Amino acid sequence: MNKPPHAPTAEHQRLEESRDRRERWKSWGPYLAERAWGTVREDYSKQGHAWEHFPHDHARSRAYRWNEDGLGGLCDRNQTLCLAVALWNERDAILKERAFGLSGPEGNHGEDVKEVYYYEDATPTASYLRYLYRYPQRAYPYAELVDAARHRTSADPEVNLEDLGAFTDRRYTDVTVEYAKRSPTDILMVITVENHGPDPVPLHVLPHVWFRNTWSWSDPLGPLPEIHAVDTPEDPGAPGAPAFVAMRAVHPSDFGTYHVYVEGAPELLFTNNETHHERLYGTPSRTPYVKDAFHDAVVGGALRRVNPERRGTKAASWHRLVLPPGGSARIRLRLTTNALADALSNPFSDADALLAERRREADAYYLHIQGPDLSDDHRLIHRQAAAGLLWTMQFYNYDVDIWLRGDAITPPPERFQGRNNHWRHLSIADVISMPDAWEYPWFAAWDLAFHAVALSAIDIDLAKAQLKLLVKEWYQHPSGQLPAYEWEFSDLNPPVHAWATFQLYKIERRQRGTGDKVFLERVFHKLLINFAWWVNRRDVQGNNVFEGGFLGLDNISLFDRSEALPPGMRLEQADATAWMAMYCLDLMRIALELAQDNSAYEDLASKFLEHFLRIAYALHHVDGGLPLWSEEDGFYFDVLQNGDHSQHLKIRSVVGLIPLFAVHVIPPEVYRNLDNFRRRTEWFLTRNPHLAEAITIRPDGRKVLSAVPPGRLERVLGHLFNEAEFLSPHGPRSLSREHAAHPMRLAGADHEVRYEPGESPDRMKGGNSNWRGPVWFPMGYLLCRSLLRLDHGFGDRLLIPGSNGHAPRTPREAALELACRMVSIFERGPDGRRPVYGDDDLFQHDPHFRDRILFFEYFHGDTGKGLGAAHQTGWTALVGDLILRLARARRHRG
Repeated sequence: MNKPPHAPTAEHQRLEESRDRRERWKSWGPYLAERAWGTVREDYSKQGHAWEHFPHDHARSRAYRWNEDGLGGLCDRNQTLCLAVALWNERDAILKERAFGLSGPEGNHGEDVKEVYYYEDATPTASYLRYLYRYPQRAYPYAELVDAARHRTSADPEVNLEDLGAFTDRRYTDVTVEYAKRSPTDILMVITVENHGPDPVPLHVLPHVWFRNTWSWSDPLGPLPEIHAVDTPEDPGAPGAPAFVAMRAVHPSDFGTYHVYVEGAPELLFTNNETHHERLYGTPSRTPYVKDAFHDAVVGGALRRVNPERRGTKAASWHRLVLPPGGSARIRLRLTTNALADALSNPFSDADALLAERRREADAYYLHIQGPDLSDDHRLIHRQAAAGLLWTMQFYNYDVDIWLRGDAITPPPERFQGRNNHWRHLSIADVISMPDAWEYPWFAAWDLAFHAVALSAIDIDLAKAQLKLLVKEWYQHPSGQLPAYEWEFSDLNPPVHAWATFQLYKIERRQRGTGDKVFLERVFHKLLINFAWWVNRRDVQGNNVFEGGFLGLDNISLFDRSEALPPGMRLEQADATAWMAMYCLDLMRIALELAQDNSAYEDLASKFLEHFLRIAYALHHVDGGLPLWSEEDGFYFDVLQNGDHSQHLKIRSVVGLIPLFAVHVIPPEVYRNLDNFRRRTEWFLTRNPHLAEAITIRPDGRKVLSAVPPGRLERVLGHLFNEAEFLSPHGPRSLSREHAAHPMRLAGADHEVRYEPGESPDRMKGGNSNWRGPVWFPMGYLLCRSLLRLDHGFGDRLLIPGSNGHAPRTPREAALELACRMVSIFERGPDGRRPVYGDDDLFQHDPHFRDRILFFEYFHGDTGKGLGAAHQTGWTALVGDLILRLARARRHRG
């Protein structure tokens, strides 16, 4: 496509057209979830048991109320119409329409997807997408996986497909799904299947299209859409056989009409996306043609289950293949609002050229983003991280008030006192970045902030839109609280929204030459309400020492910090207090930026500076009590208050490193130019000189604001960069390694905190994540950014004490070192191995596995092996940002 001079690539032009609303290039995308069963939204039980109420076994037969799922799927941004692929190898017990995994109660480490699939490529407008599903040729071991987990404890590793021999002798078929857009509503789908095994194998491939069920939830039924077959011409080269088959999808709303063309002469199947009541409940279904009809027809041979009138709300083309060893086949489908010009037109005449062009354009787009200096391995890692971010953009639909009240059938009254009952204002139907499209197919507040930063180099407008969502009136609680995640919107996540907002502002200013102050101001005003909520609700004693619950660090403490303590006990948290110090500085930074054009913001900047100084002081001084800082240990700890008795919970964890995040440098010209802010600051410090210890004034007039002042900084950083404590070969551990030999126990309690570098040893918060040793990307990333700010403020004046034979480091050297260690998790080393795959020989050495990267939730504290959710390309995609920053640092050094 032609592009104007200011758009360096065709994809940049599409992004400009989308931004200016000239073309709705993002109207279709990979917004279909990997899992919609077992979610809070689909749970209408009395007790709130989401996993049990809607298990995987129901998914093929039961219509979803809120959103759909599928393999390698695509949908419009309102999820009116969906497109995905289904598979059967003639050995499986069920048609493979969605990824399988263990539910939270089933898995010995909580929920866990048990499939191998990769998000291989994606552009921001979904002009080109590529997804790979690795389909075992043996019967899929559903029961074996469940049984294996049942006989394992949380101390044992998980069992995966490769452990059960699913890929032995390369007996698997690769199913690659590609999409290429000709226009925003004209989409080519290409499915390529390849047999990697030694024998011929049968394979049934069913690309299917269906409407999300929006009509079954009222009495009478809502308006019904329809997909029906359309007559097509014969193939001139094969008289009597059609050149393609066609369907028409019609919705009674203003959605419009879509035409579906499938190359060749496959059999078309039709049914309805409605619940099979006879199978699940023993009651009559509304229609004889129900959601699992394709399973019955293909796997069970029951063709009577599909509609002979060739119409319904769900349709598929059925391709029966036999693939020889090493053989492959291709299926092409076109979904478009454009009807063919005449009966002789071929809808696939330029399909190969279109696909090749979109691939080239994707290459050009990422080459422009990555620049000329990256190694091939870094390009591969960065691009797959970007693809994962874009593929996990999902349609999320949840109206809490409607959900609580139920639909045509009234739910149990207990639900009105259950989960999320205080969030009845929340009404969402948006495309949102998910942590993981299978394991966590719902947004999480603090995850989303990191996702936005990771997205910023790929699509800054998308990144900003994500941050704006959570402060919309239909998300943010009237009290000011931001929703955490659907399992409990009232849980607390760290307040990192202001930090991410200002990061995006600076990134856009670097990209486009000017920052978006309207965006900055809009988010800032909503965060003022959120900040007030934190201060009013979480500073119980009014002493600037905060409580915050678990704050995203699931099992970091001796006990579940989300649960109420016994009467008379209170936990004052080092991380909650430090997060609030950081929050103050981030809001101050935004206010100072806005004050350049509007002096009214100087007062707010002063307010947040003064609040920061009081919180920083409270970290180290408490009248008549025990501060969070331990002078003896040179570290920050939570303080447990029990009546008149206080004690440090001496757990050396990332909790005690979070105060490092609260750092900012006010340039002398900013301080000099803002008269009101300057005068107020000087007046305040004159009257409160004891609060000035968090401010260091440099000879050139820079004012370094740091919650951890010099003298204490070196001690905390000394712990961080000690390999016997926090510093692992692959980044900062979440718990000091010294707790392996010296676990922390509380007198009179049964619990202990021990260094556990791998999977979680207990079931706290579900047991599917572990903060007692592994490396987590958001923490490491924030430490890198904080070290760079410390370097900007102190430069060579601040040296991190040497240890383990290493010379003292400057903060900048330390930041780059942390970044390199974290990136190395994914890099192929001199021995050809990637730490992310640990000792898994298949993933380390097989050429079909080793260069396809999975971006895990967290990483082993000693080896760097990936752990937890296998497709959490959300905050783990920050590796892409680190790769780009390291490349810029190398260019800067010359």
